[in-house]
Amino acid sequence: MRIPGFARLLALSAALLFGFSSLASAQSAPRVRVETTLGNFVIELDPQRSPLTVASFLEYVKAGHYTDTVFHRVIGNFVVQGGGYDAKYVEKPTRPGTPNESGNGLSNRRGTVGLARTGEPHSGTAQFYVNLADNAALDPQPSRWGYTVFGHVVEGMNVVDDIGAVATGSLGPFDRDAPLQPIMIKRVEVLK
Repeated sequence: MRIPGFARLLALSAALLFGFSSLASAQSAPRVRVETTLGNFVIELDPQRSPLTVASFLEYVKAGHYTDTVFHRVIGNFVVQGGGYDAKYVEKPTRPGTPNESGNGLSNRRGTVGLARTGEPHSGTAQFYVNLADNAALDPQPSRWGYTVFGHVVEGMNVVDDIGAVATGSLGPFDRDAPLQPIMIKRVEVLK
């Protein structure tokens, strides 16, 4: 079947427009650098699928909330979690919880970044975690809320793996899973 010239031009234009809009949206995704005592990693955020969580996270970043906090929970082959406690394991003040966006189509796969929370689904504030493995158990199910994924590590996953491999035990207010040698988040900064 032969496509007339105008229809072919229209189809090509639509394909180019779709391609450029996808490229533009990928290029506009904000990125942050997490500087730790074991090295740095970069997170690309997904404001299209997790707009409320990304906005809240960026507010904490811009306010300097993560400066000199610790990774207080490290479970090998599961997650590394931080951003809520200072170097003396005192919990930092936070804003009210962010509405749960776990039904956004993003899954807790290795390298994704999620919003930590309590058992209450809308309780996530500043603490975040990075998945060390595929953790489908953290995804939403028909009968329960999941944990909101709002980004993924695009550089330095080896650093996250190094954090996930440290010795853990009881430290500060934590009975288990706390790094015995504290791992500090020196700062988190917006790259773009």
